[in-house]
Amino acid sequence: MTPDSSWLDAVVFDQNGLIPAIAQDADTGTILMVAWMNAESLAETFATGRAVYWSRSRQRLWRKGEESGHVQQLRELRLDCDGDVLLLKVKQEGGIACHTGRESCFFRRLDGDPNQAVWTTTDSVLKDPKLIYQ
Repeated sequence: MTPDSSWLDAVVFDQNGLIPAIAQDADTGTILMVAWMNAESLAETFATGRAVYWSRSRQRLWRKGEESGHVQQLRELRLDCDGDVLLLKVKQEGGIACHTGRESCFFRRLDGDPNQAVWTTTDSVLKDPKLIYQ
């Protein structure tokens, strides 16, 4: 007997079979990262409670934290009104979601006026990536 996956019918995947997935810290609301999921990674995420994405660069499933240890435990999964974007509310193990060693991938803020805007780094590195990915 196969598990019921009729809930997947409501998900609108793009022409490549992917859907954007926003990972948000379930406790603080901080947006941690954006990744992509396919039907297989979405089903595994829901079944295991651990965030699994589709790596476009590696062309394979990417179980978040498989190399870094910075696993994302799923607390809640939401689908937007059009069915084409996912929101994963997660508990981020180790407090680091970004491969740069920061809490969030969104660590740059656009400052200044439109004529002289600059990207300002707002979040510090919590752990040197060389120590994370050995």
